[in-house]
Amino acid sequence: MKKTSKRRPGIVIMGQLIGLVKPLLPVMLLSIMLGVNGFLCAISLTILAAAKLLEGLSDSLSSGGVALEGAVRLPIATGSFFVILFLVAVLRGVLHYGEQYCNHFIAFKLLAIVRHKVFANLRRLCPAKLEGKDRGDLISIITSDIELLEVFYAHTISPIAIAVIVSIFMTAFIGRQSALAGLLACIAYLTVGVAIPLAIGRAGGERGLAFRNGFGELNSYVLDSIRGVDETIQYDGGEMRRKDIADRSVRLSKLQRGLAGLEATQTSLTNAAILIFSFVMLFFMMYEYKEGNVTFSNVLLATVSMMGSFGPVLALSNLANSLNQTLAAGERVLSILEEEPQVVEVTDGMDVEAFDGAGAYGVTFAYDEHNSDYTRETGRNKKSRRKTKEESSGKSIKLAGVEDEAEDAVNAKAESSENILSDYTIEIPKGKVVGIYGASGSGKSTLLRLLMRFWDVNSGQIRLSGVDIREINTASLRDMESYVEQDTYLFHDSIANNIAIGRLDATREEIVEAAKKASIHEFIMTLPDGYDTEVGELGDTLSGGERQRIGIARAFLHDAPLMLLDEPTSNLDSLNEGIILKSLAESMRSGEKTVLLVSHRKSTLSIADRIYKMESGRLS
Repeated sequence: MKKTSKRRPGIVIMGQLIGLVKPLLPVMLLSIMLGVNGFLCAISLTILAAAKLLEGLSDSLSSGGVALEGAVRLPIATGSFFVILFLVAVLRGVLHYGEQYCNHFIAFKLLAIVRHKVFANLRRLCPAKLEGKDRGDLISIITSDIELLEVFYAHTISPIAIAVIVSIFMTAFIGRQSALAGLLACIAYLTVGVAIPLAIGRAGGERGLAFRNGFGELNSYVLDSIRGVDETIQYDGGEMRRKDIADRSVRLSKLQRGLAGLEATQTSLTNAAILIFSFVMLFFMMYEYKEGNVTFSNVLLATVSMMGSFGPVLALSNLANSLNQTLAAGERVLSILEEEPQVVEVTDGMDVEAFDGAGAYGVTFAYDEHNSDYTRETGRNKKSRRKTKEESSGKSIKLAGVEDEAEDAVNAKAESSENILSDYTIEIPKGKVVGIYGASGSGKSTLLRLLMRFWDVNSGQIRLSGVDIREINTASLRDMESYVEQDTYLFHDSIANNIAIGRLDATREEIVEAAKKASIHEFIMTLPDGYDTEVGELGDTLSGGERQRIGIARAFLHDAPLMLLDEPTSNLDSLNEGIILKSLAESMRSGEKTVLLVSHRKSTLSIADRIYKMESGRLS
């Protein structure tokens, strides 16, 4: 998955985000209606007060024999007038509350919808497009970036509509006092609500995106540092990591200060524009009064209306202070939603009713740009981590379990555009155990992933029961296969639930039986809560062998006819390996299981009916 480096135009981002509001359009229209009426109530308070003042001034002058031309007379008694002002003020508060309630209702509903869409698309992108994605940056997108969209949905869409409607209404009202005054008001609203925010938005758009990307990268680096804390302590790399985090924080601070400077500039320009336009309106109307084009009432009403009607466009202008980061977050979220999967799941193909063997036929495959960007990205990340540890220890160090030789070799091949598999053919007969061994990077793990259809081949075919797996419904394909990787991922949940990943509707008895086959049952029973014991994040509370046996238990529980085992006993001692191999052998006796077994251990391959050696993507 490619990192977003350049933001699309803000108006495009806003349009695409607004498109998500369709399910809640009636609530949005209600919010706009409440907001418009609320602002008109607020503006009417000053206009009514000015009108009443004119009425009092007219009465005072008329008692002295002087008439005030064009004076407005309100057919309301003074006592009733103050009651009306009070009611209008209360109504303004009620309407504003209603508007905000509707906006936040829309915002939180839409955030839930956006999260659902993002997680659904992440599911489609797995695994090819996500294996090279920085986990910390991804977490930043699905948490803080989506959360930032609340500003857009709660404080941007309706304020824009409200500002436009109220500005049109007030332009018409001021235009009734003087046509040129109405034109001046329109220019003022456009300057404060549109011109200044757009100018600042252009200046800060790229900075906002750079800040969000930098924030995601810092999250990734911190997460990487936490996961590698053992190695950091072992090789005394803590000070270097601390310095790197401090340097990244300083760079983020500089970007944030730049954004804050733009915010201060916009606030200053906006306040200056409001004052200038207010005084220009006053002086212009006084000039018109002197020329006899308008009455004194027109002067006062136009000036007061102008000064009291900047609220909607001022709210719109203030949005630009946070809109740069909001739109940058929107860009990153939209990029995830628009990302196309490398391998599209089949839903309109055929289901496989019975397993009748599998195989690869003339398969050629490479992790090139056509297949996935993940390999290069993973390679860069691993090299970066290796460099960090080498620098921290002062010498070159081989870190088993962190640097994986197989993937390094795959990365090297991918970067040089070489094929991992070349015209590769292998038969996996039903009811047999087929073993594969070979040097790291020779393509053994890649073959298993292709059989799972995590990637598609460049050429050739992979067949299951004689059918090209690209024509088989993905759900049916995965039902026919159990896959055990070298590293087993454990969720922060109970051991029982972690094993039940293999089959979510499994009973406790079935889970226990699978654990016994994987030689993990006795260990589980020694734990305080047995199968209900919680494992830590990433399974750090368990050893590598214990995690691997839980992964094998999942495969036994899944009970698929084809088992794909990638170094399934690499972290196990001879005793546990023997128990698991015995369970596999017993499963084979009925002829219902077929196993493709990848291993460096000769003892593991001893149960294989036939053994192949893989070299540079070819069998011998």
